[in-house]
Parts: sequence; C-alpha cells; structure tokens
Amino acid sequence: MNNRILLSSPHMGGTEQKYIQEAFDTNWIAPLGSNVNGFEQELADYVGVKAASATSAGTAAIHLALDLLGVRAGDPVFCSTLTFIASANPILYLGAKPVFIDSEETTWNMSPQALECAFVDAKRNGQLPKAVIIVNLYGQSAQMDELMAICDTYGVPIVEDAAESLGSTYKGKKSGTFGKFGIYSFNGNKIITTSGGGMLVSNDEELISRSRFLATQARDMAKHYQHSVVGYNYRMSNIVAGIGRGQLEVLDERVAQKRDIFERYAEAFLQVEGIQMMPELDGTFSNRWLSTMTIDPNLIQQTPYEIIDALNDANVEARPVWKPLHMQPLFADCPFYVHEENNIVSERLFATGICLPSDTKMTLEEQQRVIDVVLENCRAVSAV
Repeated sequence: MNNRILLSSPHMGGTEQKYIQEAFDTNWIAPLGSNVNGFEQELADYVGVKAASATSAGTAAIHLALDLLGVRAGDPVFCSTLTFIASANPILYLGAKPVFIDSEETTWNMSPQALECAFVDAKRNGQLPKAVIIVNLYGQSAQMDELMAICDTYGVPIVEDAAESLGSTYKGKKSGTFGKFGIYSFNGNKIITTSGGGMLVSNDEELISRSRFLATQARDMAKHYQHSVVGYNYRMSNIVAGIGRGQLEVLDERVAQKRDIFERYAEAFLQVEGIQMMPELDGTFSNRWLSTMTIDPNLIQQTPYEIIDALNDANVEARPVWKPLHMQPLFADCPFYVHEENNIVSERLFATGICLPSDTKMTLEEQQRVIDVVLENCRAVSAV
C-alpha cells in the first residue's frame, strides 16, 4: 500500500520520443515545425474537422475562440457552471460578463431548460450573449441537439469545451465538433497529454488561420516587426507537439481502458444502494475520462469528503466533483440560471459527487484496493 494510486496521470505510448528526437535532430525547438503541423492535421483528421490550431493550453484555445467571435468588454457570455474555472476565465480576460447555466441530471452538463430561460431574459433586456460555452464534463457530451437548437434560434455561436471529452462521441460525431469552435486540452491529467497544451478546432479554415496569427503575437506581414492588433504568445512548441503526435496514436486504446475502469467500478458498486455512477446519455459514447459517482445522503452515512479522506488515508487520490463556478468567490456577482426552481442540479452534484482514480496505468489489484476502501466506508444510514 506504499504506492499512491493517482486520479489520472500521464501514460506514454512509446512513440513520443521518436517525434521529440526528430525535433532535436532538425533543430526545430521553437513553436514551429513539422510536429506542430503534423499534430494539427492528425487531430483534425481524427475528429473530422477541416482545421486545427495547436495552442499552449486549452485555456488559450478558449480565449482565442472568444476573441475571434468578437467578444469584447461588457459583452455577456453564457457558460456551463459545473466545470473547471479555465472554461470561464477567458471571459474575464476579455472584460466580458459571465452568465452561468445550471446542469441537468442526464448528462450533468448544461441544462437546455436553464439555457432557454437565460436567452429569454437576455432578449427581453436587449443584450444577447456573444457566445455560449458548453462543457462536456468528465468525457460525457452535453445534450447538443437541444442546446444547439436554442442557440441557433437566437443566432448565437457555440464554443464547445471538449477539454475532457476527446475521443467521446454524440450520435456518432466526435465531441468538440458541434460548435463554431471546439477546444481540447492536453494537460497532464487528460486522456492524452503533451504535458501542457491545447487545440482549437473548427470547420472555418479562415478563422483557424486567424487564430494562428493571433497566437503568434499578431505580427503583420512586414520585414520589420509590425503589429496592428493585440496578439498572444499561445502557439504550442514543436517539442510538445511531438509528444502529442505519439499520444494521439494510443488515444482509442486509452478510451477503451478508461471505459473498462468505469465498468469495473459500476459492477462493484451495484451492491450498494445509494451509489450512482455518472450516467451515459443514450446515443452518446463517453471516454469516461474520470470515473465519477454520487452518494445519496439519505442512504449512506458517510459524506463524500469522509470517503475521500478514507481513500487518502489508504494512499489513494480522489476528489470532489467540480465546485460550480457560480459558487466561486470570483464569480459571486455573476447571474446564474437554475435548471428548475428548488432543483439546482450542479450544487447537488457538487455536494454528493466523488471522482475516483481513473489512471490507465492502474492495475486490477490497485483498482480493487480503491473499491474495497469505498465499500468499507459506505455504510447504510440504518446501520448501527
């Protein structure tokens, strides 16, 4: 029990070093080179879009997407509330105003019902949002048909935050390809990693080309250094992109491993009344980036934090579900639209949710160790 079981750590496939060595051999160490070009094309081909732009982080990709959509100071931007703060920080970078949308139970993602209410109010107030950021939580796609229909009705573009859902599908189409822009993250804990990095994708090739211009300090075409608009230092390095190319080769294998991990948890916890694994919407295929469950406080004595503490005592990393952004001090003054009166789904999921170790290097014996600790610490409310 000395070895710590991690939530989700990097898992190399074996070919990454080949691409890194190529960058060294050709001396393309800067954020240009064949690995960047190759990674962009290979990922675009994998998800089925026309173009992709490799960035220094998924956050950078969201920032670029909002900038390209014309989001400026004072503009409202709708955003899923149950997500990591990186989904919303770029709204603040541009001086815009976040408006948070509650979750619904079937996907844990943005509630179409709450989104419609937000749009009704926005239209009444004469200020529609410049964009809607829809997050696919823990690998599960949101109800994209319903959400897209609402956004299309009001003529507002979607930025699909698929940072956690690379490899997932919605009705046969790859996650991250439904909005005007999609974004992916290759942070160290993601299903594939470049240590740090992201990707902006779109079928609008002109806008992706523009994103590359903005991501390289927006340098104008001139012999001297000339700049007419604000730019960013957001391009991915050729070294990092080499890691990504190798990782992309094993993505489908990682998805299969993640799903196997989830299924073993689900089978083990069937015996416990009061544990509910994260659902998978009909017609979708989740990469199960993190195996996540909720604890019913009416049936189980222990709170999620007590179970997480017990796992930590056993040298096992586990975490709560994301704290909704509308509950964060940074966003205390931002508007928030609930799923329905007296049913704030995101807050309930935060209060009852646990993210379990989903590391693809975890052995069967290690996963059983996690299962045993959870079972030992989930006593029924009626038990003495």
